[in-house]
Amino acid sequence: MDEHGNLYGTSPGGGAGEGGYCYGEGCGTVFELSPNGNGGWAASVLYSFCSIYNNGLCLDGGSSDAGLIIDSAGNLYGTTVGGGAQNNTVCENSGAAGCGTVFKVSPPAIPGGTWSESVLYSFCADEANGTCLDGWSPQAPVTLDYEGNLYGTADGGGGHESAGVVFELSPGADGWNETVLYNFCSLGQGAACPDGDFPYLAGVTFDKSGNLYGTTFDGGTKDTAGEGVVYRLSPGSGTWKESVLTVFPLPGQLYGYPSGGVTFDPAGNLYGSFEGPNGGVFRLNRKSGKRNFFAFNGSDGEQPIGGVTLDPKHGVLYGTNSGASGGTGNIYQIDAQGKETVLYQFCSQPNCADGYLPWATLIMDKSGNLYGTTEFGGDYGMGVVFELTP
Repeated sequence: MDEHGNLYGTSPGGGAGEGGYCYGEGCGTVFELSPNGNGGWAASVLYSFCSIYNNGLCLDGGSSDAGLIIDSAGNLYGTTVGGGAQNNTVCENSGAAGCGTVFKVSPPAIPGGTWSESVLYSFCADEANGTCLDGWSPQAPVTLDYEGNLYGTADGGGGHESAGVVFELSPGADGWNETVLYNFCSLGQGAACPDGDFPYLAGVTFDKSGNLYGTTFDGGTKDTAGEGVVYRLSPGSGTWKESVLTVFPLPGQLYGYPSGGVTFDPAGNLYGSFEGPNGGVFRLNRKSGKRNFFAFNGSDGEQPIGGVTLDPKHGVLYGTNSGASGGTGNIYQIDAQGKETVLYQFCSQPNCADGYLPWATLIMDKSGNLYGTTEFGGDYGMGVVFELTP
């Protein structure tokens, strides 16, 4: 959301771009929703991926699964699962051919003009021994620092077991340069990754000291039984050091498979969600290492694929479940005392006109309204953008 209340997002399919190598029909879009002043919203497609197509490649990217971030000039940044200038058989993504991109979409110089897209980086530019050393198939949003550098994760690639990477993109005179800050599965042997494996849908979050935090969906133990980690990357003299803050599952418990990023409260506690077995929400005290969990039981929700949104003023967490009783998903809140309330059950309207299967992390405006998306449902069955008003 920008300062004027306009909403920006992406779709993995649809749009006017070439559809031959993309998810469904079309290779995805960047879109804007603007309030019209009469209680409605006007939709605009700002860019259609795969508008630049050559030799089986969407050179401008294809199929974005991630949300967007916005800078002070109104530029939008995001990632695509496929497309880009590199094509390699190791990029086993389900989007467009190609290994994925980080892109920027810039507003027109004159109001009402055309938005422009530029690819900042195409993954698998550094390939050796059958893997993309620089990563491939990013599915999570990127993060921007105060100097204009971008940080994010790629699901696959890297120097160890293709377990994924954390990367930095820095602008320079000759374009943007990528640096791999950490290769997951750098520790352990074979497919055992005690330092984490597969940062599924989870980008990175900065703290005030410049450390990066995130989650991986797998790994965490010296064998292959690990079900994900919460990690910290700390900058040093030219290198970044990884520390595993907690490992899933806990001894004697079934909680595992964190997905989505993490967020902080004012005291510095970390919050996130996990998928197994029914899923839930965790809080991690960075100083003591104490962990608290809220586990869904299936009837009140299951598999919260996106992360959580914190209202720091009231200490309330908000999120979505991709499944629940009926399998359509819901929106929930968990208060400071750990009490959960289901705020909305999707597919409550005839023919699921209100949408179903929400995946993405919610955003909150200054009035406490929540916004998000669903994968399916709506008037055309292709998903909705929704607002939940207290």
